[in-house]
Amino acid sequence: MLITASTPTAPPVTRMPRLLPLVAWLSFIAETLIIGTGGAVRLTGSGLGCPTWPTCTPESLVATPEMGIHGVIEFGNRTLTGLVGILALIVVILVWRMRRARRDLFVMALIVLGGVVAQAIVGGITVLTGLNPFIVGFHYVVSLVLVCVCAAFLVRMKEPAAPRLRVVPTWYAGLAHATTAVLAVTIAFGVLTTGAGPHSGDAAAGRNGFNAEILEHVHAWPGYTLLALTLVLVGVAWAKRLRPRTWISVLLLAEAVQIAVGLYQARNGLPEIAVGVHMVLAALTAATMTVVILRLKAPVPAEDVATSH
Repeated sequence: MLITASTPTAPPVTRMPRLLPLVAWLSFIAETLIIGTGGAVRLTGSGLGCPTWPTCTPESLVATPEMGIHGVIEFGNRTLTGLVGILALIVVILVWRMRRARRDLFVMALIVLGGVVAQAIVGGITVLTGLNPFIVGFHYVVSLVLVCVCAAFLVRMKEPAAPRLRVVPTWYAGLAHATTAVLAVTIAFGVLTTGAGPHSGDAAAGRNGFNAEILEHVHAWPGYTLLALTLVLVGVAWAKRLRPRTWISVLLLAEAVQIAVGLYQARNGLPEIAVGVHMVLAALTAATMTVVILRLKAPVPAEDVATSH
């Protein structure tokens, strides 16, 4: 009987394909870029630049000259979705032979691919509902989650397939997870604030009905709480030389920049560029938080695993 890598009795394939790191990074970058282009669609009023889905118009798959710059921007965002999907599919193909040895990577690759497909469908629903602000917000949140999954894939890709143990004090891990929850609340209120603001994606699109000025202040409260908690995490991490100290410092920097951009946009009438930067930075901040959480644990050396048995 010929034994192949797909035969259940064959040893699991553990060798990392050479192209995997490059394609995984490209996938992460593309997932981040599509948040930027999605923001451009909304901020330039191009949300209905392609008024139908999946075609751009009832008669044309692509944008037509008559549709102007709004059609170009909206169709460009749809095109990038195709690129994101292709990259996600390539990652799945590259980890396929490793799926037994690196189930973690395989599952995350499938999540990203499935998420891209789901995002395309949600994007269509967004257009068909006339840019409903709640669906637009959900569309953004899913994109942000996919950026975080791609970041987790990059972290785990560099680590061996081994059991992982917590390498920080229990209370520190708990505080880190609580900080993650505060970040999630901050982002949620940010999405609601944007849905109440002037950047609806189209002049005819409705808003979510909340008071944008009040939400701006409510959005800031968990943001400042997040900064305070991160300062504690940074101080303890460096004092005790904990494993996540470098990335928790990066997180603190990202939060500080994000707060500065938020204050600038709030005091200057929500300029489009600042709002777009704020959206992308939120995704990168969440991705950095993902890395911090993963760094709370470390792979157990092979010799330690052997000794424990």
